[in-house]
Amino acid sequence: MRKSNRTQILDAAFRVVQRDGVTALTYESVAAETGLTKGGLLYHFPSREALLQGLHEHLAQEWDDELARAAGKGPERATPRERLAAYARVATQSSTRAELLLMLETANEPATRAPWDEVLARWTSAPSAAPLTPEEMELFVLRLAADGLWLYESLSGGTLPPRLRRQVAEHLAGAIAPERDRDEPGPAPEAGAS
Repeated sequence: MRKSNRTQILDAAFRVVQRDGVTALTYESVAAETGLTKGGLLYHFPSREALLQGLHEHLAQEWDDELARAAGKGPERATPRERLAAYARVATQSSTRAELLLMLETANEPATRAPWDEVLARWTSAPSAAPLTPEEMELFVLRLAADGLWLYESLSGGTLPPRLRRQVAEHLAGAIAPERDRDEPGPAPEAGAS
């Protein structure tokens, strides 16, 4: 199926950020990457901020889709443990440079960060302010372990061999949702899948 111009623009914007950083994201750089005119870009994204917001929404949707594939179902049909196990499988992939740059840029901007927060809210649960039960504590620590592996690979400059990454992901997912408590999981996503 042919990609829409909007999707082509967002994919091109991702490549620009991946290669040259967020500050290099201009109408001119994206037009050069897509072969579209600046007017064609303006039709879909009337400002640079709208383009950045669209890129965040596009990447968050891809992340949400990966989580659903890992769970083998949508978040509304998965148990909390199944959702978190899917999160562990997907979070144990290393991030791209573009994802890191975009996430860092939005850390203190709630409106821009909203698409990412919505995905997190569907697939994970934030710990309560009250003391956690032993089970809640275990699940939260396992989520932090998945996040830690994501950051480890993203910041260390090296990646784990794919087999070891899958082994770690499956270990975390198994600790979160033991076989007796969950349906058959979806396949663990391959490294670099987006």
